[in-house]
Amino acid sequence: QVQLVESGGGLVQAGGSLRLSCAASGRTFSSYLMGWFRQVPGKEREFVAAISGPGIGTDYADSVKGRFTISRDNAKNTVYLQMNSLKPEDTAIYSCAARTINMWSRKMSQYAYWGQGTQVTVSS
Repeated sequence: QVQLVESGGGLVQAGGSLRLSCAASGRTFSSYLMGWFRQVPGKEREFVAAISGPGIGTDYADSVKGRFTISRDNAKNTVYLQMNSLKPEDTAIYSCAARTINMWSRKMSQYAYWGQGTQVTVSS
């Protein structure tokens, strides 16, 4: 069983930055593909970014590429999402997720464990 707890959300003005963190339990964190997803009420959850187990490879949605950076610290069992140049359309609940197989995926169904989410609100 893996537990994920996000933190770092909040209210920020357009153009600003936020850093989200996701702390994970479990002794095999470094073998998990970790992802960030976001959801706006009334819309489907969408993929934001993912990072491989060793932290060497990353994948980003086109909408955030060049503005967001995903990283991880396996010694701390934590994955991060640095969000820069935020836009009002980035407003959503952001959730981290763990895939126990270290293979790339942007599909929610491929991730077995989810955090509760943290709200990010970007004002114009």
